[in-house]
Amino acid sequence: MRIFARTRTGVAAALGSAVLFGGSTPFAKALLGEVSPWLMAGLLYLGVGIGLGALRLVTAIRAGQPGEAPLRRGDLGWLAAIVLFGGVAGPLLLMVGLTYTPAASAALLLNLEGLATLGIAWLVYRENVDLRIGIGAAAILLGAMILSWQGGIDGLNRGSLAIAAACLCWGIDNNLTRKLSAADPVQIATIKGLVAGIVNVGLALSVGSALPDGWRIAQAMTIGLVGYGISLVLFIHGLRHLGAARTGAYFSLAPFMGAAVAVFAFGDAMTPQLGIAAGLMGIGLYLHLAERHEHDHHHKERIHEHAHSHDIHHQHDHAPADPPGEPHVHLHRHAPMIHRHPHFPDIHHRHRH
Repeated sequence: MRIFARTRTGVAAALGSAVLFGGSTPFAKALLGEVSPWLMAGLLYLGVGIGLGALRLVTAIRAGQPGEAPLRRGDLGWLAAIVLFGGVAGPLLLMVGLTYTPAASAALLLNLEGLATLGIAWLVYRENVDLRIGIGAAAILLGAMILSWQGGIDGLNRGSLAIAAACLCWGIDNNLTRKLSAADPVQIATIKGLVAGIVNVGLALSVGSALPDGWRIAQAMTIGLVGYGISLVLFIHGLRHLGAARTGAYFSLAPFMGAAVAVFAFGDAMTPQLGIAAGLMGIGLYLHLAERHEHDHHHKERIHEHAHSHDIHHQHDHAPADPPGEPHVHLHRHAPMIHRHPHFPDIHHRHRH
């Protein structure tokens, strides 16, 4: 059934996003001795914008027709907010926080992003978060915190507050991106990467950061393309199929992925923390994957545009100009419907409970 196929796609995308982002962290850390943190953030985002922009251009030329719905005029306000919170304010606050906060404390505090994402999705957008999902998310988050723990955390200071504010910005960013998850993820990530990269590189150079040699720039931008760009595209696919709360919970696995890469690729020691974190995250994953949410729900009439196939939610007529084959993209109408089946808060099931 296509509904379950979409769910599996969403889970795989969210986990893939966590793997790429978490796995890229040790590689980015290896460059930090030669590149300032703020400039590094800018170069990572430039890699996203330039790399994905080139990929999108080549794909468009070869395909001949769009595989995803493009952003429209009405999306620009949401996109501007996403870039502001996730691409500019979040990295800037993180750089400020790192100036005053030890690395161990910062690593622990950064896990607040998952909590912020889930909390906003639940409290503001009213995504369904039952006891099973709440316990699963808590287990994943606790595993990430244990993994980051290195002997204590300083009391609240300006650095800690700045990092917590950065996590809040990224939680807002994740939930706002959910608003655009039906649109082309590569286009969203490209624009966000270009704007955030130019702003952060410009700010870093204005405060005296020196550009590294061309090889280091290429390395940073490549890490950004894979660990931030492709990861963001997968994250948006996860939002499309699972909603913000569940995608954010899966993404909280990123610290574990980073630690695993550090152990197997960089020779870091295997620690009891890693084993405990793996166990807790495994429990959290099981609780999420075993979820079955089913009840009578009402689909209101809706007209929108996104890549789709003709399943139980897409039974509509086509105009002569609409593209053939499936999946395809065109503006289409959903008739009002009341039915019952297992579902997640994807782009067609964001209803109140």
